Amino acid sequence: MISLLSLERVAKKTGIRRISKEALEELREIISEEGMRIAEKSVRLSTHANRRTVMRDDIRLAAGKERE
Repeated sequence: MISLLSLERVAKKTGIRRISKEALEELREIISEEGMRIAEKSVRLSTHANRRTVMRDDIRLAAGKERE
């Protein structure tokens, strides 16, 4: 689980000056859910490619990121 302090640092880097504890907790929940969705999709992608190891490209594809 991601700490609230880590999320607060990320929020501040984006320009947020103040953020409530409840907002941080909600952000943590959303990030956790999205992370699980990406991880599950990554496993399906690696299985489809007949691999047991999830690779960086599987994660990027699952997250909807294009190759860089």
